[in-house]
Amino acid sequence: MTNFRVQNLDPGRVRVRLTCEGGRVSAIQVSSERPDVARLLRGRAADQAMQVIPSLFALCGEAQTRAAALALAAARGEGCPVQMDSAVQREALREHLWRCLLDLPILLGEAALHREFVSAVKCVTDGKRGDLRALLASPPVGALCEMLRQGGGPPSSAPHVLPPLDAKNSLAEWPRLSAEFCRRPNWRGKAAETGAIARQMSVVHQAPTGEEPVTLLSTRWLARFGELLDWTTGNLRAGAIGTVSAAPVAPGVGRAIVETARGMLMHEIELHGDRIADYLIAAPTEWNCHPQGAMADHLLGQDAVDRDALRRHVTKTVAALDPCVPFELEWA
Repeated sequence: MTNFRVQNLDPGRVRVRLTCEGGRVSAIQVSSERPDVARLLRGRAADQAMQVIPSLFALCGEAQTRAAALALAAARGEGCPVQMDSAVQREALREHLWRCLLDLPILLGEAALHREFVSAVKCVTDGKRGDLRALLASPPVGALCEMLRQGGGPPSSAPHVLPPLDAKNSLAEWPRLSAEFCRRPNWRGKAAETGAIARQMSVVHQAPTGEEPVTLLSTRWLARFGELLDWTTGNLRAGAIGTVSAAPVAPGVGRAIVETARGMLMHEIELHGDRIADYLIAAPTEWNCHPQGAMADHLLGQDAVDRDALRRHVTKTVAALDPCVPFELEWA
């Protein structure tokens, strides 16, 4: 067992299954199917397992690798106080830029802003905050934000979001993680969102669109733009995007939390000697695409007379919640 590789690993998917009756969505089932990382890593030498972690995740590889290393160090007794990780932060900002400048325009019926995206990524890489701020204020980007404000979709309930948590204070909420929790995580018995919407609301104590109507699409996308703008002003404190922390949970058990573009990522490692006895990951996708979460709440009751229109609306809803795996729409 000295060498192993991950081959043909299915990254998983989010399944959305709709039941339509009387011209409306009458029921919705949301499920997230992810690779069983614990099965792949259980029994492996811990240091060897760390080498394969990057190949398990197509997105947020920097964040996943950092979370794994911090969780392992914590399992060996070495915690990490809350701090900003510049590499994780840059990766997360690039993810925001990809979504906001390439994916969002297409969802709104516009052309992707390829030139602006390339320039924006260079601004982040080079640390040119002022240049990125100017780019985000440019007419093409401003037009996208205005489209969100004016046509962000039907009103929805206010987001129920996770509060700011680091590895140490998360122990009071979840003394140990479990496989069931990681499949369907909850905040004090309820589904909750993580990510830009949660981080922005923790700062301003309200939906980031202020007095404008709360819509699922506008609030989530504008929160991402808000985090990009915060970076341009240097207004990213511990707890913001790119924050990392780790804490020992028990002898031989460590937990790490990393704030990725999509939200709070938790890794928890249990060691027996120097081998992995268990490995648990609570990822943002499972929070944001919870079966009783914002997606189900938003889509239930939607007009289903025109299935093509409903399919487009589901696509926009899923994109706003931004799972890190593809999604599949099924009809009951």
